Amino acid sequence: MRKLIVFMVLCMLVLTAACSEEEKQEAQDNESKDNTVKEKNETPESPVEKEIFPLTGAETEAPVNHRIVSVMVNNHRQARPQTGLSKADVVFEILAEGRITRLLALYQSELPDVIGPVRSAREYYFELANGYDALYVYHGAANFVNDMIKERGIEHLDGAVYDNNGQLFKRESFRKAPHNSYLQTEAVNDTAKEKGYEVEQTYDPLPFATDEEAADFSGDAAGKVGIDYSSGVSYTSYTVEYTYNENEETYARSSDGEKTVERNTGEQVTADNIFIVEAPHQVIDSAGRREIDLESGGNAYLVQKGKVRKIKWENRDGRIVPVKDGKLLKFVQGNTWINVVPSSPGISESVTISN
Repeated sequence: MRKLIVFMVLCMLVLTAACSEEEKQEAQDNESKDNTVKEKNETPESPVEKEIFPLTGAETEAPVNHRIVSVMVNNHRQARPQTGLSKADVVFEILAEGRITRLLALYQSELPDVIGPVRSAREYYFELANGYDALYVYHGAANFVNDMIKERGIEHLDGAVYDNNGQLFKRESFRKAPHNSYLQTEAVNDTAKEKGYEVEQTYDPLPFATDEEAADFSGDAAGKVGIDYSSGVSYTSYTVEYTYNENEETYARSSDGEKTVERNTGEQVTADNIFIVEAPHQVIDSAGRREIDLESGGNAYLVQKGKVRKIKWENRDGRIVPVKDGKLLKFVQGNTWINVVPSSPGISESVTISN
């Protein structure tokens, strides 16, 4: 009996020692794990590689691989205020017929839900869009213009084909045709894919200045910029005005003395860069349609940060860019309005710049 008791005591001692050893080992393992986690947490994370939106120069952590969508936006007085202009990266303003301008708005960094009203195509607009490898969106065109679009392989969506289908284009009741066709952008990619077009694309960025470079821009004071598209014509008037906001370092846009605003919000449209270029215009038919030489280059103004520089413009690989002494100049980061004016009477007669 005594031997049995001694044996049991010895077994208990062995078990106690084993448990103690296991607890000690477990504590060491937990401490090791804690140290490992701590070391991992203390390891500095690799910086997220940022990409650049090619038309604005703004940085983003999101992939930048969606195709530019260019839209013909109606600028008739009965079409104002428009929808979606404040979200455009680049806007070209050019005479269409008579003394009425039309807008080609390029979207890449942002794409609003609705854009419009959308209007008909012109050759110089779709050639500009093609220079940016953009999808070209318009509503209707003369037969010879549609023929050119097809013959030149311009990838396009024509509102006349999808008129008021409720998905890609919608006719709104608050305006009368032809000023009431609005692009519904949610359907753009699916419709483009159905036509066999690519909806993903990468682009070389436009030249953009750093903040330090932009702070050193030289030039004459440009607090207000006026563009008279009816210069030399007595029977009509159409003017554009840009007014500099020193606090925001942007230019607020107006047309015919009224602010250019978003229809739904009343937000005034602004520009970080104003690029005014002079190009030969020629009326080609009784409807007042034009041919415009956007290949040969010419005189220009570049307005940024409250200053203006008298420079030249060139067409390089389909893009209208600012140059001086043959050297490519840089835009400030942000959006750009490019106003094209006729070489007759010329940029010096059509544009006024004051402090």
